[in-house]
Amino acid sequence: MLENNEEKVEKPITEEQGKTNEETENAVNEVENEVANESEKADEKHEIPLPDYASMELDKLVDELKKLLKNYPVQQLKSNVDAVKTAFNSKFGALLAEKKEAFLADGGNSIDFQFSSPVKTEYNNLLGEYKTKRDAYYSQLEKQLKENLERRNNLIEELKALIKNADPKTMYNDFQKIQNRWKSVGAVPKTKYNDTWKTYHHHVERFYDLLHLNKDFRELDFKHNLGEKLRLIERAEVLTEVEDVNVAFKELQELHRMWKEDIGPVSREHREDVWGRFSEATKKIHDRRHQHYRELKSKHQEMIDAKLAVAAEIHAYDTSNNKTHNDWQKSIVEIEKLRKKYFDIGKLPYSKSEAVWQEFKAATKKFNTAKNTFYKHEKSAQNDNLKKKMELVELAESMKNSEDWSEATNTMKHIQSEWKKIGHVPRKFSDDIWKRFKNACNHYFDRLHARKNEENKEQLAVVEAKKEFIEQIKTAEISTEEDVEKMLANWRALGVLPRNARYLDEKFNKAMDAHLDKLDMGRNDIEMMKFKGVIDTYLSQEDYRKLDSEQFFIRKKIDETVREMQQLENNLSFISNATEDNPLVKNVRKGIQEFKDQLNLWQEKLDYLRRLDY
Repeated sequence: MLENNEEKVEKPITEEQGKTNEETENAVNEVENEVANESEKADEKHEIPLPDYASMELDKLVDELKKLLKNYPVQQLKSNVDAVKTAFNSKFGALLAEKKEAFLADGGNSIDFQFSSPVKTEYNNLLGEYKTKRDAYYSQLEKQLKENLERRNNLIEELKALIKNADPKTMYNDFQKIQNRWKSVGAVPKTKYNDTWKTYHHHVERFYDLLHLNKDFRELDFKHNLGEKLRLIERAEVLTEVEDVNVAFKELQELHRMWKEDIGPVSREHREDVWGRFSEATKKIHDRRHQHYRELKSKHQEMIDAKLAVAAEIHAYDTSNNKTHNDWQKSIVEIEKLRKKYFDIGKLPYSKSEAVWQEFKAATKKFNTAKNTFYKHEKSAQNDNLKKKMELVELAESMKNSEDWSEATNTMKHIQSEWKKIGHVPRKFSDDIWKRFKNACNHYFDRLHARKNEENKEQLAVVEAKKEFIEQIKTAEISTEEDVEKMLANWRALGVLPRNARYLDEKFNKAMDAHLDKLDMGRNDIEMMKFKGVIDTYLSQEDYRKLDSEQFFIRKKIDETVREMQQLENNLSFISNATEDNPLVKNVRKGIQEFKDQLNLWQEKLDYLRRLDY
């Protein structure tokens, strides 16, 4: 027995209201279509980290693709695999262009060019594996979606039969079982999602209209559903203020899904109001999103103009003054900067990017054609370079066993320098002549280093002797200035340390410092003695660069000390009507005296350096 409905007097709808209602309905339909689309993709939603694939080399990209296929379900990989494909195709395309350019520069014909790579083969195999798994998944998904649709249609038929043959004692429990089974059914084809739900929801409302025989159950459900729907409405109204429209729209889709899938109907008196509020919030978010994309389209035009400007700049690039390999290398760097500028502008939708991309390709092709023409003519010059380098190879091989160390070393260094000045040779000879030249040079310098190693044995003896002397100093009795001078003289007499063992000088100075601090000498005298020890070590090592650096450092410290002292004296002149025993005056005068003492010490060190003859 159906619940009685009071007749309502419909108020006429104005044209403006009709337009608003139509816009709201369109906004709601657009959101619900998106919900339908997303319903098929529930298993695809998973946040897999998206590394900076563009910065990775080819072999690393292959490793990343392998990890993705191993660690994640295939339906969740699309974004990552697409990013890997983009990065790989870009880098491999650049490598292919480079190999082809070299092939043409060596006189090859474009039609004969071939290039294979193990990393490309492995990449293709992994991509094939991905496509096979993906196709199998979507084939199974399509089958599952159809089965789910059939199950939902069967539940609708059960609900219709329940309404037709209503038994007041069991109908509510039977209805709840149908609801639970409906919720447990998975996704259906997106083209059927909204129609299936509307049909089901229509019969659910029919059931609730019939449920007046058990009013308590019905009112309890209505009250619960109203509360849940009001909460969804509040969440939707908050979303109208969310700055990121895409985040808001995504959340709105979830709210619409919950409205449909998780919450039943409300009483007739509230149905229109709650749906109206929910639809109004939906329209606001929908309108903000459309405005965002209108602005984005405007930005797309700016990007198109910017990309076309870069393409025009590449097209107009003047290569007429490029006469040498270095000229072309500079141009290649400049064109690469323009290419980067083009890509840094950002990505455009495919529908807008293709024409721009063709302009860009045509411009870069113009440059590459001019470059390839140059390198074809360069082949003759490269043959001349090959002849010059072969002469150097033969000279290096004739000198590699020489015993005239001075003459041979100068000659080998000279031909190494000459080698660097000679330009490129044909690529097919490049590796072989370089190996011959490198082997001859290495053979000679290995012999030279072996000879020097013999000489280094003497230096090792000096190192060991000085290490032992440092240990002796730690326990020695050093009580006078004469003792210090004797230790310094003995240290220098042991010989000059090799460069890689100069750290022992620092250890020696530290060991001596421990004794100097105990001597009955003034602070400046101790400082000067330490300073002379360091300077005398530099002299024995003929390390004139460090002596010059020391003198520069001291001059700088003198200037700084004078400035600081002058600042304090200037401060003192501003203290008026203060007696000499005033604490502030005393403190300033004390500071001035400390700077004077420092200045005297720095000056004494500088005088000592000036007296040296080096």
